[in-house]
Amino acid sequence: MKALGKRLAIVGVLAAMLGAIPAAPAAAATPDSPLKKGDFAGLVGIGHGRTIYMECHGRGGPTVILEAGLRSRSDFWAERMPETPPGPTVLPGVAKTTRVCTIDRPGTTLGPTEFSRSSPVPMPRTAADAVADLHTVLKVAKVPGPYVLVGHSTGGLIIRLYAATYPREVVGMVLVDALSEFLQGPLDRAQIAAYDELNNGPLEGVEYPDLEQILFRPSFAEMRRADRRHPLADIPLSVISRALPLPLPAGLPAGLTTAVVERAWRKSQDKLAQLTPNAVHVIAERSSHYVMFSQPKLIIDQVNRVVRAVRGGAL
Repeated sequence: MKALGKRLAIVGVLAAMLGAIPAAPAAAATPDSPLKKGDFAGLVGIGHGRTIYMECHGRGGPTVILEAGLRSRSDFWAERMPETPPGPTVLPGVAKTTRVCTIDRPGTTLGPTEFSRSSPVPMPRTAADAVADLHTVLKVAKVPGPYVLVGHSTGGLIIRLYAATYPREVVGMVLVDALSEFLQGPLDRAQIAAYDELNNGPLEGVEYPDLEQILFRPSFAEMRRADRRHPLADIPLSVISRALPLPLPAGLPAGLTTAVVERAWRKSQDKLAQLTPNAVHVIAERSSHYVMFSQPKLIIDQVNRVVRAVRGGAL
């Protein structure tokens, strides 16, 4: 695979390392997860002329659903970076234990020219739109439940909203340095607004008119409303949090600095780890935000822990 020649300066919960990821085929299995008998990689029609790109690998249950972060194509779960250690990446690693599926949300990207394989939609969107798409594609594709949901960054917010919207479908969860509404408070209103605008703004070097925008503030409000109706059940839950900071550019408005965001992020991660009484909170000691690149085994191990707990009927 030919490496992309330009590293993009992407900050916050965006794909900070997009430009260094090798390019992938536009409509095939990801490089570290070739198709085997029973696997699937292709487009699923979800109505209204739209299609969603989906991959499924492995056998067994419960089915694991991987939801990538903001603007991150599903390949993020199977791509290698220079810092990726030997051994399987997340998608093929989980596929050794159980069935695992992942999708390209509309507007996601792998690099400056590697765009989502799903149909474009009007932007901006909210987490509820992503939940609706995920629910529809799982139903249309007849992906068997119940599900263990795994979400990175904004994907973590999406899977929590999915669990609150469809609580009977979700039996376990792994949050990977997940974005959450718990940033509100540690960050004041002006800082949240600046953080939202920073992460949902244009990407330098990416000419993609359909680029994903999932607005944080309305999505946080959706999560709070849904959680009041259906708080997360006492299901097996792992929370993985970064140990290393994710640097922000200097000169942001509202006093938004790396130190300010990191303090708020740590508090929000602690809150996530209190969502259930038996949650496991793991610190990714060698990782910044993109734990799947630097410590994929840590994610695989926590997914397998949750899968074993579901199979055994224990927390």
